[in-house]
Amino acid sequence: PALGSRGTSSSSRSRRGPGAPSPQRAAIMLSRLLKEHQAKQNERKELQEKRRREAITAATCLTEALVDHLNVGVAQAYMNQRKLDHEVKTLQVQAAQFAKQTGQWIGMVENFNQALKEIGDVENWARSIELDMRTIATALEYVYKGQLQSAPS
Repeated sequence: PALGSRGTSSSSRSRRGPGAPSPQRAAIMLSRLLKEHQAKQNERKELQEKRRREAITAATCLTEALVDHLNVGVAQAYMNQRKLDHEVKTLQVQAAQFAKQTGQWIGMVENFNQALKEIGDVENWARSIELDMRTIATALEYVYKGQLQSAPS
């Protein structure tokens, strides 16, 4: 048998069958298929990388939105706490002032009660003196009438 350009026998060509590509053509087709496969793989990788970046961007935006939303609530709670603290301090000051004023009122009422007691004591003393004076006046009147009757006229 005669050897072909590659050192194969011409009978091997006949074994490829009709319409079968030559080895060079098959290598070119295989190379083209490999390049197409690699190009599609690169496109998929780029698309996957693009989607990954978009997912990271979306996750970052979501995280920032959630943090902002939470920060609004935290800031509101902080402001409410500050207002409550201020109100508590104000209430403590007012309670202390009220306690002081109440103490002053109690002192005034006690002094007033003491003055009323003293007035009551003076009134009782005055009644007692008045009774004693009436008794003395009656006795003097009795003595005076008795002297008039016993005196020679």
